[in-house]
Amino acid sequence: MMHIKILGPGCGNCHALERVTRDAVTDLGITAEIIAVTDYPTIVGYGVMSTPALVIDEQVVLSGRIPSTDQIHELLGGAWTR
Repeated sequence: MMHIKILGPGCGNCHALERVTRDAVTDLGITAEIIAVTDYPTIVGYGVMSTPALVIDEQVVLSGRIPSTDQIHELLGGAWTR
């Protein structure tokens, strides 16, 4: 199972990233645990300076923007085949 984290304070952009990520997981048929991390010290611990950020299996793969669904598919597809 893939572990995905959405890092951010819980703003609209964070919710948008979570929505797009959940849609992509469903599209690809991937089994994943998706959690929102809003704790600032934890976010900084990942080295993230700009939110929202996407973490897949403990690797920060994106920060500071909301990607398209196609971009999320690419990120998840690459992680899924590892």
